[in-house]
Amino acid sequence: MLEQRLHPNELLSLMGETPADNKEGLAAEHYWQSRMSGWYVNNAFRYQELLDYFCRYSPLYSPLSVAALWQRNFLRTFVTEPIKKNVQLTVRLRQQPDIFRDKDSDIHKNYAYLLQHLCERVMTDDCFDREKARQLSTTSQGKQILTFFISEFSKLEKAHTTTGLTRLRAMKDLLACLLVVITETPLKDAALPFMRKNPDGSDMLTMDDYLSENRQRFENLYRAEAFDPKHYAERETRGKLGCSPYEIVKDSQIHSVTLRHYPLPAGVKPLDHILYLSTPLINKPELFDLAVGKSVVEGLLREGYRVYMVDYGQPAKEDGQLGLEFYVKTVHDHCLDLITRLHPGSPVSAVGYCMGGALILPYLARRAEERLSAGLHMDVQKVCLLAAPVKFDDGESGQGAMRAYIRKNYNPYIMEQLFSSVNIPPQLIDQGINEIQPGVQYSVLMGFYERACQADSMNDAAPFLFWLTHGTRFPARSHYEWLSKFFLGNELMNGTFCLPSRNPDLDGKPVNMNALKVAGVAIFDYRGTRDPIAPPGSCVASERWGKTGTGNQTIEKDIGHIFVVSKKLLAEFLSCVNNFLGRS
Repeated sequence: MLEQRLHPNELLSLMGETPADNKEGLAAEHYWQSRMSGWYVNNAFRYQELLDYFCRYSPLYSPLSVAALWQRNFLRTFVTEPIKKNVQLTVRLRQQPDIFRDKDSDIHKNYAYLLQHLCERVMTDDCFDREKARQLSTTSQGKQILTFFISEFSKLEKAHTTTGLTRLRAMKDLLACLLVVITETPLKDAALPFMRKNPDGSDMLTMDDYLSENRQRFENLYRAEAFDPKHYAERETRGKLGCSPYEIVKDSQIHSVTLRHYPLPAGVKPLDHILYLSTPLINKPELFDLAVGKSVVEGLLREGYRVYMVDYGQPAKEDGQLGLEFYVKTVHDHCLDLITRLHPGSPVSAVGYCMGGALILPYLARRAEERLSAGLHMDVQKVCLLAAPVKFDDGESGQGAMRAYIRKNYNPYIMEQLFSSVNIPPQLIDQGINEIQPGVQYSVLMGFYERACQADSMNDAAPFLFWLTHGTRFPARSHYEWLSKFFLGNELMNGTFCLPSRNPDLDGKPVNMNALKVAGVAIFDYRGTRDPIAPPGSCVASERWGKTGTGNQTIEKDIGHIFVVSKKLLAEFLSCVNNFLGRS
């Protein structure tokens, strides 16, 4: 005789209270151990900085200088140098330099492994087997197996160092859903995970329909081994992004930077119009070319534009000392010189995303100054900006939260000590971005699990997930200048951002952004009301500079920062860009 089914709440209660429960109701992740260790590291290096000062300026052989020298050598030998070597080694190995977050990543991987193997208990030929589920939840042996799995999940959750609305919280929601599906019993006094809702908040599905839909969800996740989306994306993409073939332009490489040329597909009639794409320094440039149907490059090529894109590559050790003058001026001068030699007389327009747009704008203003002073017509007449922030203040720009975070947490001395020889790892950049997107790790993972009912949707998300979790290092000196000159200094808006020039009268002087208007450069701003990284109040280039009247154009949509991963939103954007570039 079969025993009574286990209740999912009974199983979940065996786990006890864990960090994954978010009992505090936090709306964001709380990295409390990371912050404690950060406080320790911060103070150790601050004290070293103070001792360096005393050793440098105290009278030679005075008691104060001798004591400071002894303490500095002791501190360096036994504290700061070991920290420094460990951090630099992990960055070189492309690993997480924060040991607590690295430990949490291992927990996520093992949690996904357990989910995979728990699903294996209820699968036959990769299909959910209700009889196996019934045996698992009613027989003594099955209950022992479930209890064992729950104890293992509990151990992992209790070892998790991060609290709040975390990635592990999303994985536990998935576990709760799996227990409901296995036991075919709803949770008590709690909403069913992944239950679709009507506009009025009521459940859209009956219990039978809910169970059927989630059996399909777990079949898809199990077959693809996709409980950990990061590793799933690595397998699915095989570490390769981009759907459009390209070639590296001859003689384009300087340091790690190259210029890509995307040939037109067969049968497409070419336009006599060059597009030069400027990407951010912190991401792989394939955001412009993620996958078929999700590619800005593909859409532009289809219209017949001749497309070139700058690829900053992975900066080497020596590239850490390259400042923004290299990436803003030297790189763009070099690339545009190559393009104009290959296509003499052809009109050129620029397209810049996020930081790529923010950095190419002062370059174009300086280029306009140089050409106007030489009596030449401005050769780049239009620039399309996607979520490109240029205004940074504590008020209407919407950048106040990030500015406050930088002021509180950024120390140039410590950053120079730790990262000058290895550059800034993407995990450190993500840490800052996560601070202004509460619960983003949770929401991204939940979004993936929600779409897992359709196998095609999972496959469709893989390129974006790989791009999102595999950033590039940021050259150390340029990172400092980006934060100090743009975020904190607001130099573009204040008219104090300086660039070198081939014209000695302009060399090293502040860029006159009004030169864009004088030169007749039209600016197109495409921005999103739900963008926390580049809020609409910071994307105001078209309202401030360039060809006013019928020239500039601003389009504001109900979208987030990385809208190009949506085929529908990308199609809308490409239509607007084509319209803008085709205008007189």
